[in-house]
Amino acid sequence: MSPREMLILVPGVNLDGELFEGQKAVLEATHDVAIADNRSDDNITAMAERLLRRAPERFALAGLSMGGYVAMEVMRRAPDQVTRLALLDTTARPDQEDAKERRFRMIALAEGGCFDKTHALLWERLVHPAHRGNSVLEAKVLRMMQKTGSLAFIRQQRAIMDRIDSRPSLPAIAVPTLVLVGDQDLMTPLEYAEEMANLIPGAKLNVVKDSGHLSPLEQPQAVAEAMMAWLKI
Repeated sequence: MSPREMLILVPGVNLDGELFEGQKAVLEATHDVAIADNRSDDNITAMAERLLRRAPERFALAGLSMGGYVAMEVMRRAPDQVTRLALLDTTARPDQEDAKERRFRMIALAEGGCFDKTHALLWERLVHPAHRGNSVLEAKVLRMMQKTGSLAFIRQQRAIMDRIDSRPSLPAIAVPTLVLVGDQDLMTPLEYAEEMANLIPGAKLNVVKDSGHLSPLEQPQAVAEAMMAWLKI
């Protein structure tokens, strides 16, 4: 029996493997699943290099939000190692000035001992309007935030601000690619997903209904089905 392929999942800011708990059982039916370390480095290049040092010779790769930035950097550095790619609720564009201003404000809060206040600045932009009052969902997000901690959060914000424009490298991607986005994603909206899907040859665009930026948490079954279809291509 041939060994199973590894699927490496890269969460976004303040998130960890719990982000994918709604997909894990389905994904593990066919793949060995690993969660990349997204908390130890302050730039996207270092995050990608850390992932590659721990990765097998060949693997599937999926990243959400900041995890997508890392995944695109991995594709630039080691395209022959990645068998397929999923970009979830992310963008290939560099950080915009208004986004940088928000990040500087959150960094200042975290550095000033008010890390907990950053959640209020993020929550309404993270999820679909219908999910903003979902206390169970919010508790999951807060739990992952607390496990991340202020120092890692600051590193993540600095990494995101300094990321490059990935759009020029997208046409070189030559593996089955899923581009998935929540239909009400306010952070990386549909137009960004469409842009990536149009630039990556043969990419499949999947728009998740009734979801914001955290589609794996907000619509776990729909995302699981989309990822399983992608893994079977």
